[in-house]
Amino acid sequence: MLKVTVKWQKAVFPDVEIDTSQTPYLFKCQLYDLTGVPPERQKIMVKGGLLKDDADWKTVGVKEGQKLMMMGTADEIVKAPEKGPVFMEDLPEEEQAVAIGHSAGLFNLGNTCYMNSTIQCLHSVPELKTALLEYRQSEQRNDLDQPSHMLTVATRDLFNELGKTAKPVAPMQFWMLLRKKYPQFGQLHNGSFMQQDAEECWTQLLYTLSQSLRTAGANENAEPVKRIFGVELVSRIHCQESGEESSEAETVYSLKCHISQEVNHLHEGLRHGLKSELEKASPSLGRSAIYLKESRINGLPRYLTVQFVRFFWKRESNQKAKILRKVDYPLELDVYDFCSDELRKKLESPRQILREEEGRKAGLKAQEKTPASRDGDVKMADAEVSSPINGGSSSATSQEVQEKQLTGIYDLVAVLTHKGRSADSGHYVAWVKQDNGKWIEFDDDNPIPQREEDIVKLSGGGDWHMAYICMYKARVIEA
Repeated sequence: MLKVTVKWQKAVFPDVEIDTSQTPYLFKCQLYDLTGVPPERQKIMVKGGLLKDDADWKTVGVKEGQKLMMMGTADEIVKAPEKGPVFMEDLPEEEQAVAIGHSAGLFNLGNTCYMNSTIQCLHSVPELKTALLEYRQSEQRNDLDQPSHMLTVATRDLFNELGKTAKPVAPMQFWMLLRKKYPQFGQLHNGSFMQQDAEECWTQLLYTLSQSLRTAGANENAEPVKRIFGVELVSRIHCQESGEESSEAETVYSLKCHISQEVNHLHEGLRHGLKSELEKASPSLGRSAIYLKESRINGLPRYLTVQFVRFFWKRESNQKAKILRKVDYPLELDVYDFCSDELRKKLESPRQILREEEGRKAGLKAQEKTPASRDGDVKMADAEVSSPINGGSSSATSQEVQEKQLTGIYDLVAVLTHKGRSADSGHYVAWVKQDNGKWIEFDDDNPIPQREEDIVKLSGGGDWHMAYICMYKARVIEA
């Protein structure tokens, strides 16, 4: 690690760190953060000529404290004439971001596509952005460790930056703090940062945010991440050999789609994922025995995350291998069949209202209204609900629950895909549905418009990108 001084136009930036284990392109991304000059437009003078993106620092010969000269101009906003058409490039940067219809891309800082794709998917959740905006250092809990706090602030700042610019963003600060909190993401191989698992990044980041964003209070609004993503499960644990039976409740942040020769569709994989075998001590037998754990959904979130369990450890090659099998997934996911009896009863009325509303939209003759829908008109709403319908207690008033209710039906809003044969290699990409209904493929710093019919084709069966994580948004009704 070296520290140098960089002079650009009239500005001087002292103590700029160079990670000599990485390529100069990463250094240029740091300078982009400081100056606004994109890496491809930077010309940095070093001994022997211009600094190349893929140069070896050992041969470049940069020394501690050296002064480097950088040339290049940031994009300038040209003032539009008082009369006449206004072009996109003439708008202020924040207005460009709004006009373009999607957030900015993210520079790859060296095998960080797993991180970039995770950020793009989570950044599309407005409720999470709101919770982050409300996070202040003064609200920091005494038992919250400093790395978690710093990573949460970096997430908030990165989300803000993505929504304010149409230019690619270099997530340098976030990446540094992610590695500080979770050192596994800083693993090196032959001097370069290794590819990591996007699902692990997603899980660790959500865990950190779930702890940081908690506020003092007994109501469910004190835990926004749980309210947005938490799936409440109730499980029956049964031992056929001894007849012992017990139950347990837990909250998870994703459902697992297990993949086998019998699984061709997401529904089948979810059904397998809600059943598992575990070995534990049996009090009545006095030894270990096999127990069957069968789970049901007892509380629904605003956003339902599904992970396709595609990676497994291959002993013969001593590395993670990938299941390439094609598994279809829908644009509309109904989880009613996976719910507990208690939750199904709570869903019946909202589902009936939803069917009637969709029937009216389709021009069908309305059936006799159910008691829950006689008092007024019914209209569709997005997932800005006050409280999820669940099998447990809730702080929301009964009036709030009646105003906005979940139906157990979800719409696909994001897909995180992986291309390649191993979790330790390949490439991750995020495919995110925008507020205007259009889909954008976020391939690092290159956002590409896509057609919705092509999104469901990312189901596997070859070496192309295939779904690894799907995120669905709750469809709710207003009564």
